[in-house]
Amino acid sequence: MTELPVLTPEEQRVLGCLLEKEVTVPASYPLTLNALRTACNQTSSRTPVVDYDERTIQDAMRGLKDKSLGRVTWMDYGRRTLKYAQSAAQELELADDERALLTVLLLRGPQAPGELKTRTERLFGFADREAVEECLARMAAREVPLVSELGRRPGQQDSRWAHLLGGAQAAVAEGPVLVDREQILSDGPAARDRALDEAFEVLADEYADERELALARAPFEWWLLTRAVELADGAPIADVGCGAGAVSAYLADIGADVTGFDRVPAQVQLARRRHPDVLFEEGDLRRLLRPATAAGWGAVVAWDLLNHFASSELPAVLASLVAPLTVGGVLVVAVETGASSHPTKALGGVEVPWVQHDASELRGFFAAAGLGDVEAYHVLVEGDDRLYLLGRRG
Repeated sequence: MTELPVLTPEEQRVLGCLLEKEVTVPASYPLTLNALRTACNQTSSRTPVVDYDERTIQDAMRGLKDKSLGRVTWMDYGRRTLKYAQSAAQELELADDERALLTVLLLRGPQAPGELKTRTERLFGFADREAVEECLARMAAREVPLVSELGRRPGQQDSRWAHLLGGAQAAVAEGPVLVDREQILSDGPAARDRALDEAFEVLADEYADERELALARAPFEWWLLTRAVELADGAPIADVGCGAGAVSAYLADIGADVTGFDRVPAQVQLARRRHPDVLFEEGDLRRLLRPATAAGWGAVVAWDLLNHFASSELPAVLASLVAPLTVGGVLVVAVETGASSHPTKALGGVEVPWVQHDASELRGFFAAAGLGDVEAYHVLVEGDDRLYLLGRRG
């Protein structure tokens, strides 16, 4: 191949999904039109999040076929149903490690080597970050390069890499990402609150199991929660937005005097049933009271709670969480960060109001809330960018 084909954004998304699903769900591959549409429009592991209709998928697939990167087949049994497959791995002569990196770059845009190592784990087992960098260098050194190294953005330590199937000019000219973190309030705060309550009314044991499993696979979160208990120094701890109680239960297991609060009655009932030895109460974070047995909370913990609020709401939300802290008490939050403007996220198959926040803005809000000795940890957890902040009330 003397030059790379230039793909439209829709063709890039469709090709990335075909490359991904062939490896992760081989029993369902090639994909039906409906399965391919679902893969393109999923809200996790995709940047940006899109909402393609069937015609868009079909047009993109036709473009890939014309460029010898995709093919259409028939099911060989049952109803005569069209199925879609990729031929890019053969056409571009991709090794398994190259294929994994190209797949994730097609699906999530420019990324740093550390991000790529984490996000390709289901596709290829890179030994370490250096192995990722070696593969990227090999792809860039081809006679017809597949990837290009981009400069660092402000606040980032590593250079990012982009694929060149969208054209070299697009990779070089990429500008700052504009993110609308107020979309969640497009119908007003009350509508967002109703949508949030309705979503969590139907999230039950299956999703609760997923949350507990995710916590069990996150040793950094164990460490930070343990640190919160130590800093509380025996004072009561509030777990705000506790959901089905996974974090509250962990805090109780390591000796904390913890109370879990959630505004959704169904979640409180679920938490009480799953963890009968832990205290759970209905309560809204915006009206969090001091504990009955102490002058204030030794720690307030909020896991993913801030992702349900627009950026403009965060100063007031943080003020509500800080107010009932005792002097010297700590606020500890876990937040998903990123550049998606999509106003929902699928949790347990249910679309929940969701905002990916900006890490530097969050640190500024923490300082403005009167919290000192602020600690910030930016960690990749199962492919998601997560920021953990801990601050002490003066």
